[in-house]
Amino acid sequence: MNSSPLTPDVAPYAEGAKAMRIGPAPFVAIDYIGTGPLVIFLHGIGGDRSTWAHQLTAFAEAGYCAVAWDARGYGGSDDYDGPLSFTDIADDLARVIDAFAVDKAHIVGTSMGGRISLEFFAHHPDRFATLTLAGVHASFGHFSPEKQKAFVAARSKPLIEDGLEPGDLARCAIDRLAGPSASEDARTRAIAAASRLHKHSYIKTVEATTQFDREHVLAGIDVPTLVIGGEVDPLTPPDMTRKLAADIPSAEYHMIYDVGHLGNLENPVEFNRLLDQFLARFRDRANVAADPKILAG
Repeated sequence: MNSSPLTPDVAPYAEGAKAMRIGPAPFVAIDYIGTGPLVIFLHGIGGDRSTWAHQLTAFAEAGYCAVAWDARGYGGSDDYDGPLSFTDIADDLARVIDAFAVDKAHIVGTSMGGRISLEFFAHHPDRFATLTLAGVHASFGHFSPEKQKAFVAARSKPLIEDGLEPGDLARCAIDRLAGPSASEDARTRAIAAASRLHKHSYIKTVEATTQFDREHVLAGIDVPTLVIGGEVDPLTPPDMTRKLAADIPSAEYHMIYDVGHLGNLENPVEFNRLLDQFLARFRDRANVAADPKILAG
C-alpha cells in the first residue's frame, strides 16, 4: 500500500493532535491522535473536523488512533472543480485510510458523514471494521423535484443572491439543529465550524445531497453497525433513525435523550460512552494504524 503525498500546513483543533493534508489534489485535511486501531470520524454538512475534538481526545485515551477529516471543499481541505460526486468523496476516504497503512478502519459518520459512509460501503465494503451512523438518513428520495429545488434554494439564495457569508447565518442554523438543552460550548463549537464553510463548495454539497440515495445498500451491510438517534433531532427524528437501524441486518440502536441533531457535541459524554462500549467489542477488527508522517519520511 503506497503512502499518499502529505503536507503539514494546517493546525490541529484537538488538543494534543497532529494535523496534515493528504493528497493528491484535492488535498484532504485531517487531525489525528493516539496509537492503536484506526477510527475515523466524518462530519456533517455544516461542520468540519473541529466538531469531533471531544471524540478524538477520548478515543486516543481509550487506545485508538483517532482521526477526523475535513471532506473535500471543507475546512482545511481543497475545493474542487465541477459538481460534487459522493463517489469521489468515498475515494478520498480510501486515500485517508491508505495513508495510515491499514486495510480496515472503524468508520463513524454523523449526518452527511453517515451518507458518505454509506457511499463508501457501496464501493469499498472490505475497508470497514465497524460502522456507526449518528443522525443519518439514507435517501432524499421522499423529496419531490419541487421540494428538492426548494431545499437547495433555501440554502443557496442567502449566500449567492443576497451576498451573505456563512458566518452571518451560522447561529440561526445551529439554533434550529441543536436541542433546547445544548450547552453554550456545544453551540459555540458548531457555530464556529459552520462559519468556516466554503460558500460555493457548500452549495455544491447541498445540491448533490438532494440526489443522494443509498437505501438499497442498507440490507447488504454485513459489518457490526451502531445507529445513534437524538430524541429531539429535527432533521432525523427517532422514527427515522430507528427505521434506518431496522433496515440494516443486526444493527444496534441507541437514542440519546434531550439532544438534537448535534449529539456528539451536545452530549459528548453519552455519545462517547455508547461508541466506546460498541467499539470495544470489535476493537481488533480494525488494523493498528501507522503514523502517516513517519511513512512519508
